[in-house]
Amino acid sequence: MKQNRYQVNYLRLIRDIGAVYSTGKIRSYTAINSLLVKTYWEIGRKIVNYEQAGQERAEYGSDLLDRLAKDLKSKYGKGFSRRNVLNMRRFFQIYPIWQTVSAKLNWSQYILLIGITDNKARKFYENMVLEDKLSVRELERQIDSMLYERSKLSDFKNITNTTVLKENQDIESFIKDPYIFEFLSLSENSLHSEKELEQKLIANLEMFLLELGRGFTFVKEQYRISLGVSHYFVDLVFYHRILKCFVLIDLKLGRVKHYDIGQMNLYLNFFNKEENSLDDNPAIGLVLSAEKNEIDVEYALGGITNRLFVSKYQIYLPKKNEIKARFQEILSK
Repeated sequence: MKQNRYQVNYLRLIRDIGAVYSTGKIRSYTAINSLLVKTYWEIGRKIVNYEQAGQERAEYGSDLLDRLAKDLKSKYGKGFSRRNVLNMRRFFQIYPIWQTVSAKLNWSQYILLIGITDNKARKFYENMVLEDKLSVRELERQIDSMLYERSKLSDFKNITNTTVLKENQDIESFIKDPYIFEFLSLSENSLHSEKELEQKLIANLEMFLLELGRGFTFVKEQYRISLGVSHYFVDLVFYHRILKCFVLIDLKLGRVKHYDIGQMNLYLNFFNKEENSLDDNPAIGLVLSAEKNEIDVEYALGGITNRLFVSKYQIYLPKKNEIKARFQEILSK
């Protein structure tokens, strides 16, 4: 009996020490990160103050940063590469007030942020890191996929499209158009089936969830719906923690057809009646297609009271001229 009590107490001791150690490591990392960011900010401040005092022109001319990086690297090591010295200087220029610098972001994340010239876009990604706790890799992916521009495009589309129902406006902020699946590493001309596309998305679920956005949790693929002797399968089912509803996704390789929208409407009717609990809001349906005709979609959605959306997906990163062309397309309507 004593031996068992001793073993239980000993295991509890191991657990408690582990908890203290883990907490200490996290706090230590956070403290070190905060100190590193503050150090680089201070270095950037000194460089900018030196330049503004006129010392750069008087003594070194335009070679200040090259010479400074070389001398600092020689004296203090590789942390003072020319690129890093430039980053420190740029860091202070963008965040001249220390109180605006978040201790929750690390230096690598700030390097990505200071590379963004648009102040609104930078703030958009900064808030996303804070809210969604994005890693450096995740942040880089969102910037590369032009998430800010795509979000602005969706907002602009909602403002200019008078057919958008008022009650759907909040929901629309969670729906993108297009979605970018470059992480699947598929070429534009690759031949694949809807099933293969679905399997690749599931195999890259972490990146897929990141592209879907905040609040999505995966429920099931090929969700079976039985209506008498007829059986249907929803490609992907998610639950949205913020909107408190199921999100049903159907994948289409080509252009979305009117009957694809009708089928999704059937799925939504079933979920709203058979699957929703009392606390759930009506389900959202999202048909993802490689191509869509806006006029066809507008007429196919006409009269449908369910929360149903159609978005395109791309298997490659968008180019700025594509985003600009999309703006012009919406403006011309």
